[in-house]
Amino acid sequence: MSDQITTLEELGAVAGVEVAAEELAPREPVRDELGRAYATGKRKDAVARVWIKPGSGKIEVNGKEMNKYFARPVLQLIVRQPFGVAGVEGEFDVYATVKGGGLSGQAGAVKHGISKALQLYEPSLRGALKAAGFLTRDSRVVERKKFGRRKARRSFQFSKR
Repeated sequence: MSDQITTLEELGAVAGVEVAAEELAPREPVRDELGRAYATGKRKDAVARVWIKPGSGKIEVNGKEMNKYFARPVLQLIVRQPFGVAGVEGEFDVYATVKGGGLSGQAGAVKHGISKALQLYEPSLRGALKAAGFLTRDSRVVERKKFGRRKARRSFQFSKR
């Protein structure tokens, strides 16, 4: 087969569908009047609202420095991951408010929010963040407890007599 389809217009022509020019246009940055990008990140029961803007790399969570809010180094590493993958360490200031869940879930929510906000601020970073899996919401949540059981799956001890 020597006829290779290389563009979306050609594919549309073969399928008999007209493809609009806007659909082919590259993504535009989404920023507010203050030059910030906003995104919501989620993980388990935690929800983080994240704003990023160009700056010195300062990260503030619920009004505190990240080092004070996330005291464990592992959680700080999780929050900084998107910047390392995108290659923009120290270039953005982050302001985040996070509610619900525990510290681990909150760190994951902030990471998800930062990734989404980075992608909105600079659409060229989307490929690296998506390849690392940071734009996908981790949908694992705690399983509910069922009636007639001790926990979600654990049964009461069986007694033969």
